[in-house]
Amino acid sequence: MKLSLPLTGVFAFALGAITVACAQDSELEKIRTKVTQALPGIEREQIRPAPVPGLYEIQQGTQFGYITSDGNYLIEGDLVELATGVSLTENKRKGERLAKIEALGEENMIVFAPAKKAAHTVTVFTDIDCGYCRKLHREIEDYNRLGIAIRYVFYPRSGPNTESFKKAQAVWCASDRKQALTQAKQGAPLSGNTQCESPIEREWVLGGELGLRGTPMLILPDGEVVNGYVPAKALAERLAVVGKG
Repeated sequence: MKLSLPLTGVFAFALGAITVACAQDSELEKIRTKVTQALPGIEREQIRPAPVPGLYEIQQGTQFGYITSDGNYLIEGDLVELATGVSLTENKRKGERLAKIEALGEENMIVFAPAKKAAHTVTVFTDIDCGYCRKLHREIEDYNRLGIAIRYVFYPRSGPNTESFKKAQAVWCASDRKQALTQAKQGAPLSGNTQCESPIEREWVLGGELGLRGTPMLILPDGEVVNGYVPAKALAERLAVVGKG
Protein backbone atom coordinates (compact mmCIF):
# COMPACT_ATOMS: atom_id res chain seq x y z
CA MET A 1 0.00 0.00 0.00
CA LYS A 2 1.43 3.36 -1.03
CA LEU A 3 0.97 6.57 0.91
CA SER A 4 -0.85 9.20 -1.10
CA LEU A 5 0.55 12.08 0.93
CA PRO A 6 4.12 13.34 0.45
CA LEU A 7 6.55 13.04 3.31
CA THR A 8 6.88 16.18 5.39
CA GLY A 9 10.27 17.87 5.73
CA VAL A 10 10.76 16.34 9.18
CA PHE A 11 10.07 12.79 8.02
CA ALA A 12 12.20 13.27 4.91
CA PHE A 13 15.11 14.47 7.05
CA ALA A 14 14.70 11.52 9.43
CA LEU A 15 14.61 9.06 6.53
CA GLY A 16 17.72 10.66 5.06
CA ALA A 17 19.52 10.39 8.40
CA ILE A 18 18.60 6.71 8.69
CA THR A 19 19.87 6.06 5.16
CA VAL A 20 23.20 7.78 5.94
CA ALA A 21 23.52 5.87 9.22
CA CYS A 22 22.89 2.56 7.46
CA ALA A 23 25.49 3.41 4.83
CA GLN A 24 28.00 4.29 7.55
CA ASP A 25 27.25 1.07 9.42
CA SER A 26 27.73 -0.92 6.24
CA GLU A 27 31.06 0.78 5.54
CA LEU A 28 32.19 0.20 9.13
CA GLU A 29 31.42 -3.52 8.88
CA LYS A 30 33.39 -3.74 5.63
CA ILE A 31 36.31 -1.92 7.25
CA ARG A 32 36.15 -4.21 10.29
CA THR A 33 36.20 -7.30 8.09
CA LYS A 34 39.12 -6.03 6.03
CA VAL A 35 41.21 -4.90 9.01
CA THR A 36 40.65 -7.99 11.16
CA GLN A 37 41.71 -10.15 8.21
CA ALA A 38 44.89 -8.10 7.77
CA LEU A 39 45.54 -7.76 11.52
CA PRO A 40 44.35 -10.99 13.24
CA GLY A 41 45.12 -9.65 16.72
CA ILE A 42 42.50 -6.90 16.39
CA GLU A 43 38.90 -7.50 17.47
CA ARG A 44 36.01 -6.04 15.48
CA GLU A 45 34.81 -3.89 18.39
CA GLN A 46 38.26 -2.26 18.55
CA ILE A 47 37.49 -0.54 15.24
CA ARG A 48 35.11 2.43 15.23
CA PRO A 49 34.55 5.77 13.47
CA ALA A 50 37.28 8.31 14.27
CA PRO A 51 36.49 11.81 15.62
CA VAL A 52 37.07 13.20 12.11
CA PRO A 53 35.36 12.21 8.84
CA GLY A 54 37.10 9.87 6.42
CA LEU A 55 38.98 7.86 9.05
CA TYR A 56 38.31 4.93 11.36
CA GLU A 57 39.94 4.54 14.73
CA ILE A 58 41.63 1.32 15.77
CA GLN A 59 42.47 0.72 19.43
CA GLN A 60 44.42 -1.94 21.29
CA GLY A 61 44.78 -1.04 24.95
CA THR A 62 46.20 2.49 25.01
CA GLN A 63 47.61 2.17 21.48
CA PHE A 64 45.68 3.92 18.71
CA GLY A 65 45.91 4.09 14.93
CA TYR A 66 43.71 5.27 12.10
CA ILE A 67 42.40 3.42 9.04
CA THR A 68 41.52 5.14 5.77
CA SER A 69 37.92 4.81 4.60
CA ASP A 70 38.88 2.27 1.92
CA GLY A 71 40.49 0.06 4.57
CA ASN A 72 43.80 -0.02 2.70
CA TYR A 73 46.03 2.15 4.89
CA LEU A 74 46.94 2.29 8.56
CA ILE A 75 48.16 5.61 9.95
CA GLU A 76 50.21 5.35 13.14
CA GLY A 77 50.45 8.42 15.35
CA ASP A 78 48.30 10.91 17.23
CA LEU A 79 45.39 12.80 15.76
CA VAL A 80 45.90 16.48 16.61
CA GLU A 81 43.39 19.28 16.16
CA LEU A 82 45.38 22.07 14.49
CA ALA A 83 43.21 24.94 15.71
CA THR A 84 43.75 24.08 19.37
CA GLY A 85 46.85 21.89 19.35
CA VAL A 86 44.89 19.30 21.36
CA SER A 87 45.74 15.64 20.78
CA LEU A 88 42.42 13.88 20.36
CA THR A 89 44.25 10.57 20.62
CA GLU A 90 45.89 11.43 23.93
CA ASN A 91 42.51 12.46 25.33
CA LYS A 92 41.26 8.99 24.43
CA ARG A 93 44.28 7.44 26.16
CA LYS A 94 43.60 9.47 29.29
CA GLY A 95 40.06 8.16 29.46
CA GLU A 96 41.26 4.61 28.91
CA ARG A 97 43.84 4.91 31.71
CA LEU A 98 41.29 6.26 34.17
CA ALA A 99 38.82 3.51 33.30
CA LYS A 100 41.44 0.82 33.89
CA ILE A 101 42.57 2.38 37.18
CA GLU A 102 38.95 2.60 38.34
CA ALA A 103 38.39 -1.04 37.38
CA LEU A 104 41.41 -2.02 39.49
CA GLY A 105 39.83 -0.38 42.54
CA GLU A 106 41.37 1.53 45.41
CA GLU A 107 40.97 -1.54 47.63
CA ASN A 108 43.84 -3.05 45.62
CA MET A 109 46.16 -0.12 46.30
CA ILE A 110 48.17 1.11 49.29
CA VAL A 111 47.08 4.67 49.99
CA PHE A 112 48.97 7.42 51.82
CA ALA A 113 46.51 10.29 52.20
CA PRO A 114 46.45 13.63 54.05
CA ALA A 115 44.70 13.76 57.42
CA LYS A 116 42.13 16.10 55.87
CA LYS A 117 40.35 15.51 52.58
CA ALA A 118 42.84 15.31 49.72
CA ALA A 119 42.79 18.06 47.11
CA HIS A 120 44.26 15.71 44.52
CA THR A 121 44.79 11.96 44.20
CA VAL A 122 47.67 10.55 42.17
CA THR A 123 48.10 6.88 41.34
CA VAL A 124 51.73 5.77 41.33
CA PHE A 125 53.09 2.57 39.80
CA THR A 126 56.01 1.69 42.05
CA ASP A 127 58.83 -0.84 42.39
CA ILE A 128 60.25 -1.41 45.86
CA ASP A 129 63.82 -1.62 44.50
CA CYS A 130 63.57 1.46 42.24
CA GLY A 131 65.79 4.30 43.50
CA TYR A 132 63.51 7.15 42.44
CA CYS A 133 60.49 5.28 43.81
CA ARG A 134 62.25 5.22 47.17
CA LYS A 135 63.07 8.90 46.89
CA LEU A 136 59.42 9.71 46.23
CA HIS A 137 58.34 7.68 49.24
CA ARG A 138 60.88 9.34 51.53
CA GLU A 139 58.99 12.56 50.81
CA ILE A 140 55.49 11.11 51.21
CA GLU A 141 54.71 13.49 54.08
CA ASP A 142 55.53 16.45 51.82
CA TYR A 143 52.98 15.27 49.25
CA ASN A 144 50.36 14.74 51.93
CA ARG A 145 51.09 18.13 53.49
CA LEU A 146 50.31 19.74 50.13
CA GLY A 147 46.99 17.93 49.93
CA ILE A 148 48.11 15.15 47.58
CA ALA A 149 47.06 11.56 48.25
CA ILE A 150 49.39 8.93 46.81
CA ARG A 151 47.83 5.61 45.79
CA TYR A 152 50.48 2.96 45.20
CA VAL A 153 50.08 0.23 42.60
CA PHE A 154 52.84 -2.37 42.37
CA TYR A 155 54.95 -2.78 39.27
CA PRO A 156 58.00 -4.97 40.02
CA ARG A 157 60.05 -4.20 36.91
CA SER A 158 61.85 -7.56 36.97
CA GLY A 159 58.52 -9.37 36.61
CA PRO A 160 56.90 -12.32 38.38
CA ASN A 161 58.92 -14.84 40.40
CA THR A 162 61.74 -12.37 41.06
CA GLU A 163 63.02 -10.86 44.30
CA SER A 164 61.29 -7.52 43.68
CA PHE A 165 58.02 -9.30 43.01
CA LYS A 166 58.38 -11.37 46.20
CA LYS A 167 59.06 -8.20 48.22
CA ALA A 168 55.87 -6.63 46.87
CA GLN A 169 53.99 -9.81 47.76
CA ALA A 170 55.40 -9.73 51.31
CA VAL A 171 54.27 -6.11 51.72
CA TRP A 172 50.76 -6.93 50.55
CA CYS A 173 50.52 -9.91 52.89
CA ALA A 174 51.65 -7.85 55.93
CA SER A 175 49.14 -6.92 58.62
CA ASP A 176 50.15 -3.25 58.23
CA ARG A 177 50.81 -2.71 54.55
CA LYS A 178 51.74 0.95 54.82
CA GLN A 179 54.35 0.27 57.48
CA ALA A 180 55.67 -2.75 55.58
CA LEU A 181 55.97 -0.73 52.37
CA THR A 182 57.89 2.02 54.13
CA GLN A 183 60.26 -0.50 55.68
CA ALA A 184 60.78 -2.28 52.37
CA LYS A 185 61.57 0.98 50.59
CA GLN A 186 64.12 1.70 53.32
CA GLY A 187 65.83 -1.57 52.46
CA ALA A 188 64.72 -3.49 55.55
CA PRO A 189 64.20 -7.23 55.08
CA LEU A 190 60.62 -8.48 55.20
CA SER A 191 59.45 -11.70 56.78
CA GLY A 192 56.12 -13.37 57.15
CA ASN A 193 53.51 -14.77 54.82
CA THR A 194 54.08 -14.22 51.10
CA GLN A 195 51.41 -16.61 49.85
CA CYS A 196 48.28 -14.53 50.43
CA GLU A 197 45.97 -13.60 47.58
CA SER A 198 47.16 -10.33 46.06
CA PRO A 199 46.57 -8.03 43.08
CA ILE A 200 50.28 -7.68 42.28
CA GLU A 201 50.42 -9.75 39.09
CA ARG A 202 47.27 -8.06 37.85
CA GLU A 203 48.85 -4.66 38.56
CA TRP A 204 52.06 -5.67 36.81
CA VAL A 205 50.06 -6.65 33.73
CA LEU A 206 48.10 -3.39 33.95
CA GLY A 207 51.32 -1.37 33.92
CA GLY A 208 52.24 -3.02 30.64
CA GLU A 209 48.79 -2.32 29.19
CA LEU A 210 49.20 1.35 30.07
CA GLY A 211 52.55 1.53 28.30
CA LEU A 212 54.72 1.77 31.42
CA ARG A 213 58.40 2.03 30.55
CA GLY A 214 59.88 2.76 33.97
CA THR A 215 59.01 3.53 37.55
CA PRO A 216 57.70 5.54 39.18
CA MET A 217 54.90 6.25 36.73
CA LEU A 218 52.30 8.75 37.94
CA ILE A 219 48.71 8.84 36.69
CA LEU A 220 47.22 12.27 37.36
CA PRO A 221 43.50 12.82 38.10
CA ASP A 222 42.79 13.66 34.43
CA GLY A 223 44.53 10.52 33.17
CA GLU A 224 47.77 12.24 32.14
CA VAL A 225 50.97 10.23 32.62
CA VAL A 226 54.08 11.65 34.28
CA ASN A 227 57.13 9.41 34.04
CA GLY A 228 59.63 9.58 36.87
CA TYR A 229 60.00 11.29 40.20
CA VAL A 230 58.48 14.74 40.64
CA PRO A 231 59.11 16.76 43.85
CA ALA A 232 56.01 17.48 45.95
CA LYS A 233 55.93 21.22 45.27
CA ALA A 234 56.34 20.80 41.52
CA LEU A 235 53.64 18.13 41.47
CA ALA A 236 51.25 20.35 43.44
CA GLU A 237 51.80 23.17 40.93
CA ARG A 238 51.12 20.83 38.04
CA LEU A 239 47.98 19.46 39.69
CA ALA A 240 46.69 22.98 40.25
CA VAL A 241 46.84 23.50 36.47
CA VAL A 242 45.14 20.15 35.83
CA GLY A 243 42.36 21.17 38.23
CA LYS A 244 41.65 24.28 36.18
CA GLY A 245 41.41 22.32 32.93
